[in-house]
Order: sequence, then C-alpha cells, then structure tokens
Amino acid sequence: MGTHGSKPKKQAQVLMLGLDGSGKTTLLYKLKYNECVVTVRTVGFNVETLETDRSSPELTVWDVGGQRKMRPHWKHYYPDTAGLMFVVDSWDEKRQDEACKELHRVLRNKSLKEVPLVILANKQDLPGCWSPEALSLKLDLRRVCAGRAWFIQPCSAVTGVGLEEGFRRMVYLMKTPLRQTQEHIKLKMKAKGLKFTSAKKVFFCGS
Repeated sequence: MGTHGSKPKKQAQVLMLGLDGSGKTTLLYKLKYNECVVTVRTVGFNVETLETDRSSPELTVWDVGGQRKMRPHWKHYYPDTAGLMFVVDSWDEKRQDEACKELHRVLRNKSLKEVPLVILANKQDLPGCWSPEALSLKLDLRRVCAGRAWFIQPCSAVTGVGLEEGFRRMVYLMKTPLRQTQEHIKLKMKAKGLKFTSAKKVFFCGS
C-alpha cells in the first residue's frame, strides 16, 4: 500500500503487434525481467506493466499473438491505445512483404489515427539482417505514416540491445506533439553537424 495521500501512477496502454515469430514475447520478457525466456507462439495475448520515470505514466503493454488466425482480432485491442509498437524480424527477408501488408492494414484503422508508432527492428544480432534504413524503405514508412510521429529502433530480443531505447522513445512520442518532435530531431541533427535526412535511426514522416 502507498503512503497516505499518495496517488496511483497513471498508466498508458501500448499495443505490441507483429507477425508470429518476430520475437514480440521474447523481447517483452527480456525487457521486463532481463532474461532470455524460451517462448512458444502466443495464442491470445500477454500483458505486462513496465515502469517509467516519475513524470511519465507506466506502460501497460499488450503483446497480441501474430498468427494469421489472430490478426483479424487485433482490432479488438485498438480502443484506448496510446502507443503502437510493431515488431519486425529484420533477418527474415521472406516475410517482410507480409509484415508490410499487415502494418499498413493496422495503420489504416481509424481507431489508431495519429497514435504514435515505434517499429522495433528485431534480430539485429543475426548476420545478414536488414538495417533500419532498409526496413524503413521496405515498409514505406514515410508515406504510410503521414501525420503520425514514428521511430524505427534496431534491437535484439536475445541480447537486449536497443529495447529500452525503443520503449523510451515510445514514452517520448506519447508525451510530445508531432510538430515538436520533428523540430527537436532537426535541431539535434543540426547541432551535431548532420543533415536531418542522414539520421540513421530516426525517421519522421512529413519532415
């Protein structure tokens, strides 16, 4: 129990989607418990709460199964979603067209209009995986994300590299208006002597 007069911390719902086998559940439990958990394909969903800094709401992450038979049910999880995370297997080139199709279908839903998006480019620890830049082009993110703040984060569910950064970016996008996020990135790149288009990890539509 909390101290007298304390208020429960606010929570924000984050929906994590992606094809089966993309590594959603593995990365969620790696981030939550810092353990590489052997998982089976999720039939239904997993829910975990991730703590954030004091000024930000806790994240209630819904990891929904990505099998074909589950995807028509994704829409039932859209209401009250504050942030969308889509996990892509950066190594499995054969399924990237399928991932692109499903991502675009999700983003067309009116319930997710203007909801910030973070793409987790998973399995970056494997040789021959696609870079975030290549995946951004493959998924046609600049076009499909018009009017939406988005970010693509390279990561590995096995090593844990990039996971915390991806979720921190989600918190940032949920708290910050689209125009402000664009200006922030531009100023940051300018301060480093870089062109905005040369940023390797950050891609905002309409920039």
